[in-house]
Amino acid sequence: MVDDGSSVPRRHLGRVLRQLRVEAGMTVDGAAEALQFSRRKLWQIEAGRSAVSRSDVRVMCERYAARPELTAALVTLAGETRAKGWWHAYGDPLPRWCEPYVSLAADACRLREHADGMIPVLLQTRDYATAVCRQRPDLTVGDRDRLIEVRLRRREALLRRLPAAPRLEVVLAESVLLRAVGDPAVMVAQLRHLVETSRLPQVSLRVVPLAVGVHRALVAGPFLLLDFPPVNRVEPDPPVVYRELLTGALYLDRAAEVIEYEEAWAGLDAVALDHDESRRLIEKISAEVHRGGDRQRPPGAQPEPRLLRARAI
Repeated sequence: MVDDGSSVPRRHLGRVLRQLRVEAGMTVDGAAEALQFSRRKLWQIEAGRSAVSRSDVRVMCERYAARPELTAALVTLAGETRAKGWWHAYGDPLPRWCEPYVSLAADACRLREHADGMIPVLLQTRDYATAVCRQRPDLTVGDRDRLIEVRLRRREALLRRLPAAPRLEVVLAESVLLRAVGDPAVMVAQLRHLVETSRLPQVSLRVVPLAVGVHRALVAGPFLLLDFPPVNRVEPDPPVVYRELLTGALYLDRAAEVIEYEEAWAGLDAVALDHDESRRLIEKISAEVHRGGDRQRPPGAQPEPRLLRARAI
């Protein structure tokens, strides 16, 4: 690496600039000559291997005929390419189509996610995602619909053929399966979707039972680890820890930070059920929710004990 800042904004910026060059119909050699850059300099920028100046980004955007609002967003991003860590706030000038997470996931060869609150976005059905996004009263209906589409777009990585779909490994807390999101029909469909998705060859889905109690990953909270393959025999980019919060997302790739989350992930192996046991537990909870949703209750009656437990968690 040329400097020790976070590689996340550099990689994201490089990917967008590479896309703009291709859309402009320019080769690397042609663009380097037009920009009066060395071929190596242009490669380093597009590969996210070095920080880049605002002036260079502005010149590149002008040469590639980028829209003014995108140019402004990328110039702003260039100022963050020397940051030690990176926080991406939702609603900033970056357009949704170049959301940083989507760029990283498109390059990743392995995704490892720990979820203890809700079903991970990569595994959500549309109805489940809609029920979650309804908890954002600050958004207009149109913005909420766009947010749903952005979240669902992330699932495309699991179905792509070229490059090969990444390996997805998910560990869920049992409480995630018990928490009522939407009506029983939404939950039944979501749980069945989990079972179906867990059968894909590139997907691993395991559950940590409530009986386990407190463990290291629970203290760490929900997180996603992204691993990247080597490109053209060049050393792979460092893994990235992605944490999504209410107002933005935190991206971590410093070695000491990644090690902490790697150790939290390793601890999950010791407490999670195996794949078959996890699938049977999901199927069991799905059947219970289905029976509870079909059963008619008299006015004022309490819900089934297990569903009451789910809402209390």
